[in-house]
Amino acid sequence: MRITAIRSHVLQTDMPEELGYSQQYYARRTAHIVEVQTDEGITGWGECFGPGTVALANKTIVEKVIQPMVLGDDPLDRDVIWHKVYNLLRDHGQKGMPIQALSGVDIALWDIAGKVTGLPLHKLIGGAHRTRVQAYGYGMMLKRESTAAHLARFADEAAAIRDMGFAATKMKVGLGAREDVKLCEAVRRGVGEGFDFMVDANHCYTTSDAFFVGRALEELGAYWFEEPVAPEDLDGYRALRAGLKVNISGGEAEFTRWGWRRLLEAQGLDIAQPEVCALGGITEYLRVLALCHAHFVPVVNHVWGSAVAVATNLHLLAAMPPMPGGLFPREPWLEFDTTLNIFRDSLLTEPLDIQGQVARNGGWIAVPDGPGLGVEPDRAFLSAYAFAG
Repeated sequence: MRITAIRSHVLQTDMPEELGYSQQYYARRTAHIVEVQTDEGITGWGECFGPGTVALANKTIVEKVIQPMVLGDDPLDRDVIWHKVYNLLRDHGQKGMPIQALSGVDIALWDIAGKVTGLPLHKLIGGAHRTRVQAYGYGMMLKRESTAAHLARFADEAAAIRDMGFAATKMKVGLGAREDVKLCEAVRRGVGEGFDFMVDANHCYTTSDAFFVGRALEELGAYWFEEPVAPEDLDGYRALRAGLKVNISGGEAEFTRWGWRRLLEAQGLDIAQPEVCALGGITEYLRVLALCHAHFVPVVNHVWGSAVAVATNLHLLAAMPPMPGGLFPREPWLEFDTTLNIFRDSLLTEPLDIQGQVARNGGWIAVPDGPGLGVEPDRAFLSAYAFAG
């Protein structure tokens, strides 16, 4: 079997309303789906992390840089292909967009391997430790509105996500440290006591402001404080982890085993959040997972993208060993964005229907059991939402 073509499908659509986080507001949603074709008619699907024009840049890397390197290669030689591409690109990008582009290709190669063998991805990895997972509902995005309006909306949204059946919820912050504490207090009021909520800062704070917010989160009983400072600030992460009781999480902006080695050795994380569609694909994710567990750092995958990313992560969560183990371990959650996303909900020929499963099954979601990722994009949908740039 040989690789005959690699194609990027960059999708974009207008959102029903503008949403934001600590770094920007956005009114369009983008997804970057990668298709790897073979001479035996077996096609694999993957996804690259990266919104907007970043996706267009990654498309160029996938089709103009990576594709010529691997045409004619055996798609089952996943590790060989990974190192071939990385070694030829390392002088030009050991992190960032080249690795995001490689991630989508690598995921598609794993999908092909599953289809060739007739096995789901979690079987290829080593088997399922669990056949169903719970999700936490991601919401409470920023808008161009007053702090008072944010407070009322965040409390209501948090309660609604709890009532949908999700195991926990996560909110955004970014209005400023003092205003953000008020937002966190509103979310705690919304969900009530005894329900886990998490706070995602998207690296908007200085270390001192992160301490201010983090101490409030201790009092509110937040489960984790995500990306409190810049991903490059390993000293800040270490200081926050040592000085706060709330769990410090992060890692979505880190790449490859080498980047993750430095992050873990800095001892700044209580919870690791690798992003498989960015850090180097499934091949590299498995190495990063092993590194995290070798440092006794539990993993809750970062998930942001289309149904392809969601399906990939369901398999990875199924195959993730319990850490450290026991009769009643804390199980990994699926991150689920509760805002409208047609690239997640309508992309596939057979939708995953995550929210429907959560509502029907007491919060539980089944892991796909078809070959490879166990999902297939609808080609008519891909054409309808193609983004020319």
